[in-house]
Amino acid sequence: MIKAYNEFVDFIAAGSTSEAVVNFTPSNATKEYVADLIRREKTTGLSPEESSELEHFMQLEHIMRLAKAKARTLTSE
Repeated sequence: MIKAYNEFVDFIAAGSTSEAVVNFTPSNATKEYVADLIRREKTTGLSPEESSELEHFMQLEHIMRLAKAKARTLTSE
């Protein structure tokens, strides 16, 4: 199983510029997968592994939002 947050990990590992951070978005497949996890979390529930995966994804998404905000200030200087 491919973890939804692997795209974030790959992006960080590859190195980046401030502009690349600002422009980063997960793939449509990842967005759809995470949306499905969220929907199922609210309806039928998730396995412990899926719940952990969703939590990790949400944490990384929060970190990326912070990084994007910082990158925007760096690119505007």
